[in-house]
Amino acid sequence: MLPTIEWRDGKVVMIDQRKLPLHEVYLEFQDVNGVAEAIETMIIRGAPAIGVAAAYGVALGLQSLRTGDDPEKRLDQVINRLAKTRPTARNLFWALERMKRVFDEVKHLAGVEIGRRLLLEAQAIEAEDLETNRKIGANGRDLIRDGDSVLTHCNAGGLATAGYGTALGVIRAAFEQGKKFRVFVDETRPFLQGARLTAWELDRLGVPLILITDNMAGFLMKKGEVDLVIVGADRIAANGDAANKIGTYGLAVLARAHRIPFYVAAQLSTIDPALPDGDAIPIEERTPDEVTHVCGTRMAPEGIAVWNPAFDVTPHELITAIITEAGMIRPPFAEGIGRTCSAPSPSDLLA
Repeated sequence: MLPTIEWRDGKVVMIDQRKLPLHEVYLEFQDVNGVAEAIETMIIRGAPAIGVAAAYGVALGLQSLRTGDDPEKRLDQVINRLAKTRPTARNLFWALERMKRVFDEVKHLAGVEIGRRLLLEAQAIEAEDLETNRKIGANGRDLIRDGDSVLTHCNAGGLATAGYGTALGVIRAAFEQGKKFRVFVDETRPFLQGARLTAWELDRLGVPLILITDNMAGFLMKKGEVDLVIVGADRIAANGDAANKIGTYGLAVLARAHRIPFYVAAQLSTIDPALPDGDAIPIEERTPDEVTHVCGTRMAPEGIAVWNPAFDVTPHELITAIITEAGMIRPPFAEGIGRTCSAPSPSDLLA
């Protein structure tokens, strides 16, 4: 797989996910505003990848400190800009909080050293993200058996992370074991992350896949063609309610109606224990043109009203288990999340 994001020669380099699967284009960013716009316009997307991008954005923003500059004022400006990009993605705010803690430890140092230490932390976040995803894959791979059919929604693969993936990490890990199974990929309207990105990733990996439209999933389940559903998450509340790409909630309802297990694969950094339930998760609403247009071509009448929430929330009652790098969290989720989030930090677990 190609790298989703990396630091190269003082710049943040990202694959432009808007161009996939037809064109593999890399873009370079030299300032924090460029990184912020890349997140907003979905050049880079997926909660873990957004977190890595935000960390590099902070590092970029503090690289140019000069004698006489106020580092704390500059940090506030940088964090405020990045925090406004994608409100639902918990990893964004987790990464900004982590970078702020490192800044507080080194703010008394010279500007060049502050920038260097922040860059090291951003690189550590990227490396930990990759290893975390491999652990998620290892912890979830036994859920998939030979001959299974797995349904996934949106893209929770290497493109949504620093590499390997969360939901697709589980699928990859099972495939690497030599298991033979197939994956049904929802196209994921309106931005088509499933059709454009997940199908592209699985095809490159050699994983057998079948692309379906979102509204085919229920009939597929009724025919007995789905054995389990695995999705990612952008934020998980303390009670286990999980926000993911719009359409996920409907899949969970369908899975429950057809007695199909429904799994969420996510990093511990995606869990927000400060939020009691899904009602407290902020839901991003995006521009109408994502609904009225497909690949730049208008498909709906001009001037009509459009509602375009990017995410919905799946109640914890519909979730079979949450697959994390620390293991499987099962109901009752409030207790399991409480225990897991009070355990050592992800970086400690990876040591």
